[in-house]
Amino acid sequence: MHKVAPAIEGACTIPLLHLADATADAVVRDGVATVGLLGTAFTMEQDFYRGRLENHGLTVLVPDAPSRADVHRVIYDELCHGVVREGSRRRFVEVIHELVRRGAQGIILGCIEIELLISPDDAEGPGVPLYPTTTIHAHAAVEAALAATEDRS
Repeated sequence: MHKVAPAIEGACTIPLLHLADATADAVVRDGVATVGLLGTAFTMEQDFYRGRLENHGLTVLVPDAPSRADVHRVIYDELCHGVVREGSRRRFVEVIHELVRRGAQGIILGCIEIELLISPDDAEGPGVPLYPTTTIHAHAAVEAALAATEDRS
């Protein structure tokens, strides 16, 4: 849905809390400069999300084409249907480890369903944080709402 964010921002007078902005803020706050991005093919391949992260000064790595296809397939054919397979978890861990080998200092879980499959223990080593975007977005929304409430008091 964030693909249409620019049109929404242009049509509304209230601010849009963009998922990629909230995620980038969390990543930058942690001092991470290079991230691996997992999500649907659209999220990994198109500029609407990656470009927004890059606008925050981040280097964004995505899996190679066969790995992107595997990630996309697992999200749509399994996780969206509530199917969680150990083989798929192992494949995601392989993809994460490859991104880390290529220089990712953190991994963005750019689709809520990925959190059904991957946990912080699955990242390579304790120094490779996972960034679950839906959780980050929800926390940012609460912070924005509380700040707006404080501004009115």
